[in-house]
Amino acid sequence: MIPDFFSQGDKNMQGHAAIITGGGRGIGKAIAESLAKKGVNIAVIDVNMDIAQETSAELQKLGIKSVALKADVSNSADVSNIFESAVKEFGKVEILINNAGITKDGLLLRMREEDWDAVININLKGTFLCSKEAVKAMSKQRYGRIVNIASVVAFMGNFGQANYSASKAGIMGLTKTIAKEYASRGITANAVAPGFITTAMTDALPDNVKQEMLKAIPMNRFGTVEDVAAAVAFLASPESGYITGQVIHVNGGMYM
Repeated sequence: MIPDFFSQGDKNMQGHAAIITGGGRGIGKAIAESLAKKGVNIAVIDVNMDIAQETSAELQKLGIKSVALKADVSNSADVSNIFESAVKEFGKVEILINNAGITKDGLLLRMREEDWDAVININLKGTFLCSKEAVKAMSKQRYGRIVNIASVVAFMGNFGQANYSASKAGIMGLTKTIAKEYASRGITANAVAPGFITTAMTDALPDNVKQEMLKAIPMNRFGTVEDVAAAVAFLASPESGYITGQVIHVNGGMYM
């Protein structure tokens, strides 16, 4: 029988507070729902306020406090404001999930400089700015969980995604550095690297393209947002306290 460590984790996470960037939809929303079911209060951060508010309202139905905040994570003033607002709302922030990310694909020779900058700014700089704010609060309380969403392409590369692959690889180096610098203050920093996950984007792909993608996955299925959320929820929990600077690959075996 598999030990049900999550049942104990539910109790241990009751009343904790989390900031989730890109939390309005997709993987971010699934993570928010997973943590909310464990009693974690959630600040849903998104560039689309309507989506953030809709998700926040759904989370409140699960019996937790939630607030929707609009922010561009590549803007330091916006990032400072969301942390200030979250602390004002919840009294503390113990968990940061750096999930916000964008893609602007193109082969290297055709990739525009502004597309490179946009992806690096949101994906990597945004993770840096949010983590910097988080460790200020977490260091004072001598406890914190930072979980960064990386990608399988950080380890494998991918055609047409030089900017995205570089941003996600950069997140891995940043994660390990945060882990080393703040372990003594009770803060862990880890990453989850999803593979091909079922989203609106993958649903729109032609069947022949999906079949080719599936050939690279030993488990012969795409992952779900819930698969990713489960890994993130563990790393955000007290039970993961002796795990830091690590990456959990959620990819069905396509990269080992």
